[in-house]
Amino acid sequence: MAELFRTERPFAGERTIESVATLSVRHNGSIRHNGRPAFKPAAFLAQTGLGRTILDLKKDQTIFAQGDTADAVFYIQKGRVKLTVISKRGKEATIALLGTGNFLGEECIAAIQPHRLATAATIAPSSILRIDRKEMIRALHDEKLFSELFVSYLLSRNARIQSDLVDHLFNSSEKRLARALLLLAQFGKDGAPETVIPKISQEVLAEMIGTTRSRVSFFMNRFRKLGFIEYNGKLSVHSSLLNVVLHD
Repeated sequence: MAELFRTERPFAGERTIESVATLSVRHNGSIRHNGRPAFKPAAFLAQTGLGRTILDLKKDQTIFAQGDTADAVFYIQKGRVKLTVISKRGKEATIALLGTGNFLGEECIAAIQPHRLATAATIAPSSILRIDRKEMIRALHDEKLFSELFVSYLLSRNARIQSDLVDHLFNSSEKRLARALLLLAQFGKDGAPETVIPKISQEVLAEMIGTTRSRVSFFMNRFRKLGFIEYNGKLSVHSSLLNVVLHD
């Protein structure tokens, strides 16, 4: 279980904008092909341009809805986004929380105008870059550095999805909650973790780990009494919470 946790990255991630910048430095911040102007991945994901627009959204605004035509990829410049799905019977489940540096809606690359399988909505004020499908495909085809970054991101996301499945199949709801909180606080990511995480409802946490709100409330109170977390308006996560994940 320890090995599984160490391979995790937060928010289904993932190469982020920091990774882009690191790669760009190795190439003097850009790549030049056949005399064309240098391509800068970090700038591509930070600025508007052909086929790219920036959406400044408030909390609880929808980016796209389940069933919509998928005609663009989105990149989170800053903020947080929740992905949810609704069953035919009307049951809603949160399948991912994404943060700065994450892509979403990349399923549109696989085929022309597929439909969205989930709804994406902001859970905090966010700046989202919308990249038209045609422009995204062009960048992946023409810009080697950007293509390598994006493939690395997808492979990392696939590993995260597999680890999430293992977590749901074999771990108790208490361990699943502890792991979710640690990931939200970015434990296991390079650099210092964000021990204080933005406000998130117990309902969303319950949807994420597949249990009830009452069970989440019970475990959160237990974690607080044991000194693993603190919450008073903001939620602080301590590294000692990792003991819950590692304990058999």
